[in-house]
Amino acid sequence: MTRQILLIGHPGRPEALEIAAQLVKDLGDNDIRVVGTAEELRAFGVIDEPLVEVAAEDPAAGCELAIVLGGDGTILRGAELVRDHRVPLLGINLGHVGFLAEAERDDIHTTVRKVVDRSWTVEERATLAVTASLDGEVLWQDWALNEASVEKRARERMLEVVVEIDGRPLSSWGCDGVVMSTPTGSTAYAFSAGGPIVWPGVAAILLVPISAHALFARPLVLSTDVQIAVELKQGAEAEAVVWCDGRRSYDLPAGSRIEVCRADTPVLLARLTDAPFTDRLVAKFDLSVSGWRGTRRGS
Repeated sequence: MTRQILLIGHPGRPEALEIAAQLVKDLGDNDIRVVGTAEELRAFGVIDEPLVEVAAEDPAAGCELAIVLGGDGTILRGAELVRDHRVPLLGINLGHVGFLAEAERDDIHTTVRKVVDRSWTVEERATLAVTASLDGEVLWQDWALNEASVEKRARERMLEVVVEIDGRPLSSWGCDGVVMSTPTGSTAYAFSAGGPIVWPGVAAILLVPISAHALFARPLVLSTDVQIAVELKQGAEAEAVVWCDGRRSYDLPAGSRIEVCRADTPVLLARLTDAPFTDRLVAKFDLSVSGWRGTRRGS
């Protein structure tokens, strides 16, 4: 049976066209079929190539791996396609930082060889389940790999929220919003809002207030079995919106309750090396490590 890999990407990036063409050629030379949506395959200019197939309604079905060409935003879009099928995502970074990506554009031949040899490991990344309700009636449900955020819709007014942990009130804030993040998302929106970076292997959920007018408004690191709720105060004038990964949103009426907990279904990331997360941080943030001499000297 012919192996099958899903191609997901950002055809608007000129470099993506060249890489997609190389991927399709190299994978095809190894009898591996590339599938994708008609729109993307046509935009990449590979729709008529041998062993390229337009996917049916569910692109990830039957695929052993999904290769994503783009930045973290494109990888988050890929996660939406593959999560329910438990297909691992392999990101080739064409963005600026690309924390979720595993390979860089210059490593394309090495990446293809490892894909051909099935030389990857799979890492599970926790996701969040998000439910918005009003007076006990569910309004909207979704999930997030990076973060769920409750934010104000208009600049001129603050949100008035009460945060609850495991059924008990924690604090009320006037704020611009609240971010609830996985460790994966700790280098994204939560980081920009002042939250800590959490290593991917840590079982935790972060809660980070955004510009809160309160003495107690520090980021919190919670266990993964907690139930978080953010309630919008009744009668508050500011309008709010809940976002999942900055991609999917729902406008919230006053008095809404947003509940967040760890979801049952993770996202799978394909890893080509066993490089530690510390090295990824140093590379992605271009951190200075001058003066480091190693942990053992004179041995």
